[in-house]
Amino acid sequence: MNEYFADLHIHIGRTYKGQAVKITASKTLTFSHIMEEASERKGLDMIGIIDMHSPQVLEEVDELISAGRVRELADGGLQYKNTVIMMGSEVELRFEPLQCSAHFLVYVPTLNRMKEFSSWLATKVKNVHLSTQRMYASMPELQDKVKNWNGLIIPAHIFTPFKSVYGNCTHSMKNIMDTRLIPAVELGLSSDSDMADCLNELHEKTFVTNSDAHSLPKIGREYQKLRMNGCSFTEWEDALWRRNGRGITANYGLHPKLGKYHLTRCAACEELVREEAAERCPCCGHSTFIRGVFNRLQDIADSSHPIHPPHRPSYIHQVPLEFIPKLGPKKMKELLQHFGTEMNILHHVSEQELTSVAGEMIASLIVKNRQGVMQLQEGGGGRYGKVIN
Repeated sequence: MNEYFADLHIHIGRTYKGQAVKITASKTLTFSHIMEEASERKGLDMIGIIDMHSPQVLEEVDELISAGRVRELADGGLQYKNTVIMMGSEVELRFEPLQCSAHFLVYVPTLNRMKEFSSWLATKVKNVHLSTQRMYASMPELQDKVKNWNGLIIPAHIFTPFKSVYGNCTHSMKNIMDTRLIPAVELGLSSDSDMADCLNELHEKTFVTNSDAHSLPKIGREYQKLRMNGCSFTEWEDALWRRNGRGITANYGLHPKLGKYHLTRCAACEELVREEAAERCPCCGHSTFIRGVFNRLQDIADSSHPIHPPHRPSYIHQVPLEFIPKLGPKKMKELLQHFGTEMNILHHVSEQELTSVAGEMIASLIVKNRQGVMQLQEGGGGRYGKVIN
């Protein structure tokens, strides 16, 4: 068994012909640019590229396979150099009795399965070329289809205040889906294992930590370390279900304080609110809030403290390199020239080596980052937190 770094939620902004896919994502986020960035700069062993259902994206993959730059793996997935790509799509389902919508990540093992999914999805959405479209289908229908394709469904960013299972839909996943078919849930940028394990029904689920990247620099801002016998869809599926000795050995993510939906923010005066008093802002008295993950969990948690099941790995709070004060593009380029990838810089390069390239202050901050002792200013209401030391 070996260990591999993986970020399984990366959006496509544009196709190779310039057609929009994820409207809010960077134009540089094409399939080719993503795989190059993830493999050659980030140093990720496995990535999940979302929006693979878009027809022009599938065309690009066919061309890359024909050119010999990408190859399909027998056990599922695509290989580019030292990085394996899982093929995924994000969809939005509406739950009418609850008057809410939530996002879900769908992954299938092979290119032919993704083409089948794309054709079926085209009959269920208004524009199959775009990302995260509202899907006019039921959850049982989606789960049945994905099961027949030997695929996986993972609820996305489960606590965020907009379009998520717990954030704006329900206090229990069992109200909206067959949880027996769900191996894992994605925590999102504003929560961690301590927060999520205050919900009893999540104890049996594997936690995944992904970037939900909307630009190339954001790839790998959250990721996980997987124990597998190689990278493929089959191995990854076993890791999510914790079968045959496979599993996640560590989750790496932003400290929840850095997440842009950690605390509630008043929509009027924009002050952060830790405790909502009589449903009104204690600063200005306004009654409209952008609800934070921390505050939402106060309402729905079964326990006031986390109860971690034996299988739960460590959650390692980590600040992405782009958050490190004074670490600008020029210095970052120097570090990459010396040490190869961001994974090397974050995990392996000694403080002495870092100091020789980046200077004592930046090297010290990178090491503090590894130790989880950075000083942070809390975020919320759509604004990220900040590193303040």
